[in-house]
Amino acid sequence: MSRIAEILEGKSRDVISVDHEATVYANVKAMVDANVGAVLVTDGDAVTGIFTERDFLRRVAAEERPPRETRVRDVMTSPVIVVNPETSVEEVMALMSDRRIRHAPVMGDGGVVGMISIGDLVNFQSRQQTFQLQYLQDYITAR
Repeated sequence: MSRIAEILEGKSRDVISVDHEATVYANVKAMVDANVGAVLVTDGDAVTGIFTERDFLRRVAAEERPPRETRVRDVMTSPVIVVNPETSVEEVMALMSDRRIRHAPVMGDGGVVGMISIGDLVNFQSRQQTFQLQYLQDYITAR
C-alpha cells in the first residue's frame, strides 16, 4: 500500500505559510507568485489554519470583503485537517473526498514536512496504474 511519504519524495518540501495578521491581498499575491492553491496560516510557530483559493472565493469575494483590509485569520479554514507521511494514499483520498478539501499539510518529525493536494494524489495514482498496466502488458507479451 502506497504512503504519502512516496509522493513527498518527488515534491519540493517547501510549504508556504503566512502570518495570521497578513492581509488577504498580500496572501493571495504570495499564492499567485508561488503558483499554489493553499498556504498555511501561522501564529508564531503554531499552525492555526489554512487559506485556500476556495476560502478567498467564499469568504472574501462572495462576501465583498476588502482584500487589502481583511486579515487572513478572519477568513481562513480552521482547524486544519492534517495527515502524516505514513498515511496511505487511499486513506488521504477518502479523507479529502469526505471532507471536500483539496489540500492538507503533512505533519511529521515535530512539524510540517510538506503539503499534499488532491492533484498530487490523482497524479500519483495515475502513474501507479500506468506502471501496473505496462507490467501486465510486458508479462502477457513475453509468453
